[in-house]
Amino acid sequence: MNLRTPVYLDHHATTPIDPRVLETLIRVQRDHFGNPGSGNHAFGWAAARLVEEAREHVAALVGATGREIIFTSGATEANNLALWGVLRAHAPTGGQLVISNLEHEAVAAPAAALVAAGYELAVAPADSQGRVAAAAVQEAMTERTVLVSVIAAQNEIGTIQPVADIGRLCKERGILFHTDAVQAAGRIDLDVEAMGIDLLSLSAHKVYGPKGVGALYVRRKNPRVRLQPLLYGGDQERGWRPGTLNVPGIAAMGEACRLARAEMVAERTRLEGLRDRLLGRLETELTGVVLNGARAGRLAGNLNLSFGGVRAHSLLGALTVLAVSSSSACTRTDSGPSAILTSLGVPDDLARASLRIGLGRFTTTAEVDFAAATIIAAVTKLRAS
Repeated sequence: MNLRTPVYLDHHATTPIDPRVLETLIRVQRDHFGNPGSGNHAFGWAAARLVEEAREHVAALVGATGREIIFTSGATEANNLALWGVLRAHAPTGGQLVISNLEHEAVAAPAAALVAAGYELAVAPADSQGRVAAAAVQEAMTERTVLVSVIAAQNEIGTIQPVADIGRLCKERGILFHTDAVQAAGRIDLDVEAMGIDLLSLSAHKVYGPKGVGALYVRRKNPRVRLQPLLYGGDQERGWRPGTLNVPGIAAMGEACRLARAEMVAERTRLEGLRDRLLGRLETELTGVVLNGARAGRLAGNLNLSFGGVRAHSLLGALTVLAVSSSSACTRTDSGPSAILTSLGVPDDLARASLRIGLGRFTTTAEVDFAAATIIAAVTKLRAS
């Protein structure tokens, strides 16, 4: 088998840039270096047009309008702007934020900081399958709830959340709803109107775009969401995100979102087939394989597996020809069990034995078969030692 190794299977951490997106990035960086804020000459006009075209492509991916898209440096900034911006603008003297126990650190950390600043926080728990029901969110709400933030698709276990149900609940209560859609965008259908979403965070590098650029959708009507900016220093992005715009990155993000929207259905079908092929072989040839998170209703490219009797750090050490991970790339700095898995009731020994496998746009059948054989051999050897 002639494969280039290591085989990349960590698409939840980041995705390789699509060659078509790279072409856009290079072309704009080379040919359109003008500042979009320079409104007195052709260089500025050309840059501004590229930004607005990208805004429309990003908006189309989530069912929004271009005027509702704010470009940021990434999803972490977008999440911070959503949480801090809404609470400081809509409840400057204090109020409650509701999140789930499945949130990425880019939501969980600003939520904790808001508590230190005097705001209230409630956490809606997921069930053992890794889903947060609207009823759990409702149970966490109080009359002081200002904002609910629930991730659209969990970054470790790939479970897709009932965003439309939660959005409907929030609309009935007159409460704003934000979702971190970093893992979901371009992989599942998202429609901010149909799902009752008021704010939504995106990242270019999770949809085969460049790193260092993201976006926040902010609803303009029914209701009009107000934000308090995190940064000051200019009127770019309606003053919510001042600073000279990253035109090449933004244009590339627009192209990445355009491609994701056009190819999502076919890509999802292909990845589901590869995922099921990999899982089927592992479950057939190994005992003690546990799939973490619901079997149905998960991202097409996601598998989070625990292998009884094997620790993840030992398994990762034996899988140097595969680029996989034990949990989120943004939070793990030690070999302890995943906090997400333990919060779902997964025993420590299985949580410590978990692998996150993320298939992507350029993953091949040969790579999946190679991964299956490699994991089977490594687990078998470690269990025998």
